[in-house]
Amino acid sequence: MSIRHSLLSLLAEGDRHGYQLRQEFEGRTGGTWPVNIGQVYTTLGRLCRDGLAEEVGKQDDGSVTYRITPAGKAEVDTWWTSPVTRAAPDRDETSIKVALAVSSPGVDVLAVLETEREETLRALQAYTRAKTRIPDHPTGGELARLLVLDQQIFTAEAQARWLDHCEQRLAATQGSVR
Repeated sequence: MSIRHSLLSLLAEGDRHGYQLRQEFEGRTGGTWPVNIGQVYTTLGRLCRDGLAEEVGKQDDGSVTYRITPAGKAEVDTWWTSPVTRAAPDRDETSIKVALAVSSPGVDVLAVLETEREETLRALQAYTRAKTRIPDHPTGGELARLLVLDQQIFTAEAQARWLDHCEQRLAATQGSVR
């Protein structure tokens, strides 16, 4: 996920200080991906360094207000119109864990798969419960949260199917994994 582009997209709507950007980001993503305030300010520093944002003032409390630059606006416009590339997929800890378990002596691979399946199904249930708390006709932040929850549900369902597939493949390949 690009915090850089997310912050730029929020700055494209108007000047903000770091804490406002953090609140807005978490509100719009339904709190799904909390962002550390230190990461926000580090990213803002890099955006300023790269000429994509600039400091435009200080509040009485010492907080700095930032504004997007024309180069930053061009960058966020490009982000909106470009697909997220899958060339370097996110590192999935579960797939790495399973791959290492299969190739590590003495590891009960079926137990690893079962533990991961149980956690995946627990998460799927939590996402589904959270989804039921959203109104039937969501708007704004509720709609954003619903879309994020839909993605999490689909991902958890795919993960559960993949874990089942791993178990079947291992059984077919090795006859018995234990």
